Amino acid sequence: MKHAPLVEQLIQAFTCLPGVGPRSAQRMAYALLDRGRDEGRRLADALHGAMDGVEHCQRCRNYAEAELCPICSDPRREPGLVCIVSSPTDVLAFEQSGEFRGQYFVLMGELSPLDGIGPRELGLDVLEQRLREGQIQELILATGTTVEGEATAHYVLDLAQDAGVSVSRIAQGVPMGGDLEFVDGATLAQALRGRRPFQS
Repeated sequence: MKHAPLVEQLIQAFTCLPGVGPRSAQRMAYALLDRGRDEGRRLADALHGAMDGVEHCQRCRNYAEAELCPICSDPRREPGLVCIVSSPTDVLAFEQSGEFRGQYFVLMGELSPLDGIGPRELGLDVLEQRLREGQIQELILATGTTVEGEATAHYVLDLAQDAGVSVSRIAQGVPMGGDLEFVDGATLAQALRGRRPFQS
């Protein structure tokens, strides 16, 4: 079926989103055109505002509307404790836990030479400079357990060791409320390697 050029343009625009194929994009476009004109205009305004107004924090590389994001500019956060994460969604997950009171460094990906993602693309030169400044006392590695995540963790570990900064890694293994029969072998092996003393 042929669409009007503006409709086709709208459908194609939606397909840039992850997980949105041509059919889903068409449904979204039709929903806005059929009964959501005001919502569509709000969406367009929000997109325009975000694309023009959201940059990266100069300190942690998270999304920010000013030079520093709200976390980096919060004086109650511990600047000597920095958690290394792969994406802004990881920051949200930690913040929802309510347990972490330090700051973050957001890589916006993981090392993947085949995809052209090296240390510079992840801002590791910025992290190295921060480590040299001497304010960071501990890095917490919270990258994934994929090959890329492990390579990234080891690269950051080398940077931290060169700067004399201690490094820890978040525990990985069996989730809370999980039954062992549903946990895969690699996750169980990781849980066994990361075991710690049990205390009351």
